[in-house]
Amino acid sequence: MRTSTARTRTARTARTPRTTPDHRSGRRRITAALTGAAAALCLALTGAAPAQAGPAQAAAADPVGPPQGDFLSAYGYSLLSPTAVPSGANDWDCRPTAEHPRPVVLVHGTFENRYANWAGLAPRLKSAGYCVYALAYGGGLGPVAGTGDIAASSRQLAEFVERVRTATGAAKVDLVGHSQGGMMPRHYIRHLGGSATVGRLVALAPTNHGTSLWGMGLLARAFPGGDELLGLACTACSQQITGSDFVTELNAGGETHPAVSYTVIATRYDEVVTPYTSSFLAPAPNVVNQRVQDACPAEFTEHLGISYNDVATRLVLNALDPAHAQRPTC
Repeated sequence: MRTSTARTRTARTARTPRTTPDHRSGRRRITAALTGAAAALCLALTGAAPAQAGPAQAAAADPVGPPQGDFLSAYGYSLLSPTAVPSGANDWDCRPTAEHPRPVVLVHGTFENRYANWAGLAPRLKSAGYCVYALAYGGGLGPVAGTGDIAASSRQLAEFVERVRTATGAAKVDLVGHSQGGMMPRHYIRHLGGSATVGRLVALAPTNHGTSLWGMGLLARAFPGGDELLGLACTACSQQITGSDFVTELNAGGETHPAVSYTVIATRYDEVVTPYTSSFLAPAPNVVNQRVQDACPAEFTEHLGISYNDVATRLVLNALDPAHAQRPTC
């Protein structure tokens, strides 16, 4: 019995560093450094050229990438295939079922791309019975997208949603977005008629009230050329700084529309949206603000990792289908 206990204690001790603040901070720095280094190397080898990401891209030209288990792996794949579609997404012959009548549109974040963000969640949603679509928007350099003017990106989203509705025959869609992709749809809902075409908006670590320049700078350093884009060519970056004209106007006079249900899923350990509570929307009957740690206190996922986190994924599924919600496994 003593030997068994010692082994158990040893196993627990071996896992403990994953949960310490110093280790978490180091892991984030390493992940960011590896991402930037790998990206810079691959871009140098492939000579990736600027690409305008948007709904006008021909579906036939977009390769389907394999499922991935983490952001870094997915982003590395997207370096060689920047127009890749995540597995399970953009099947234009899909027809919604009675159980899931609204297609799900996935909206990536700043400096990211549809494959890097959704190579884990898209196949999960597809296997759960949803028609799934992943938007590419915001221009950028190769796989580094989502940097353009947010109002213009909102128009791209509106066009994409109409394409999805036409293809599927659905009256409304549900949106799932990460970071800027969780905030930008609110512009579409408020200014471009999205309140009539969106049933639910589920936002992972969104920049609803902006973030500090430090937070946006940390995000930029995780991607090749991000620092240069932040300073020169990333309109969306300046628009997401706390107190910007864009954020101020977006939140003025009410943050939500009564016809849409909103779920915000944040993490205490978000190093990009700072403070993390700026993700939350003002309380309202149609708003749910939650943290990953509300379900599982020992989860330490951060900004880039949240769209691959199992607990966050369960919370997304619950938000999309609350009648069949399940408790996350911690």
